[in-house]
Amino acid sequence: MGQLEDMALFVRVVDAGSITKAAEQLSLAKSVVSRRLKDLETRLSTQLISRTTRKSNVTEAGAEYYRRAKIILDEVSLLNEQTSGAPMLIEGTLKLTAPLTFGLMHLNTVIHDFVNLHPNLRFELDFTDRNVDLIEEGFELAIRIGNLQDSSYQAQRLTVIRSVICASPDYLSQNGMPTTLEDLAAHHFLQYSLSQNHDLVLTDEQGQRHQVTTPSKMMANNGDFLLDMAVRGHGIVALPTFIAYQKLKSQALVPILQQFRLPTLNAYAVYPQNKFLSKRCRALIALISERFGEHPYWDDDCGFTEAYD
Repeated sequence: MGQLEDMALFVRVVDAGSITKAAEQLSLAKSVVSRRLKDLETRLSTQLISRTTRKSNVTEAGAEYYRRAKIILDEVSLLNEQTSGAPMLIEGTLKLTAPLTFGLMHLNTVIHDFVNLHPNLRFELDFTDRNVDLIEEGFELAIRIGNLQDSSYQAQRLTVIRSVICASPDYLSQNGMPTTLEDLAAHHFLQYSLSQNHDLVLTDEQGQRHQVTTPSKMMANNGDFLLDMAVRGHGIVALPTFIAYQKLKSQALVPILQQFRLPTLNAYAVYPQNKFLSKRCRALIALISERFGEHPYWDDDCGFTEAYD
């Protein structure tokens, strides 16, 4: 066997989590996998995996070798695909992190369809709103929403993220519908505790920006909770439309001050700067971009017009 084959075997061992599982996946005897792994370590004069009677762990050198081996193997596969013209089999493990609510509400169907298209692919998913260190925690890809500032990452834009100010009909019947920016000061607001600035920045139809300080009644670090509190009549909330769209469609929430717009953000696919983007990642990014596009389905009933955007 050549070094590329042994390199691929080592990657399979790490992805599978053990020599035994890798042997089962490759339909090889465990002794064969162990021997080839030992041969690779001998050739490199470096221990890649520390083995005890109870468990095996990737060494620091092994983790770096794994990272770079995956880049090399993906490049070889891409070269073979481009040269032969034949489609490359998408397999291996795609370790992805995404925002909690966005992932649970909008990535389910995409990932379901993607797995059906590529049954040899394995996913490891982490839905969280914390800022994950992709390199430190070994993630191949992240979906992120907002303004990207970390220069150690590359990004591909997936879709636009718009927001809407809204409240329940019950709340508005009791407290009145605000018709001007000045009216907002008399209302209760439900706000993201993760946001650094709790003022509303609004743009009118002439393109003029307005900053409005809003009194906070309740703060939380989760949009689903704020959505529920708004539906129950506790106050006005500014939410991404990908969270609020179903309640707006059912009229459980009503848009407010639609002559103004909140700042527009973007959703990005993010990956480490020095990492070759694997075929599986490129295919998933393409599918997400195709499904959501410039006018994602969750904006259909939120009152946005193409001309105003």
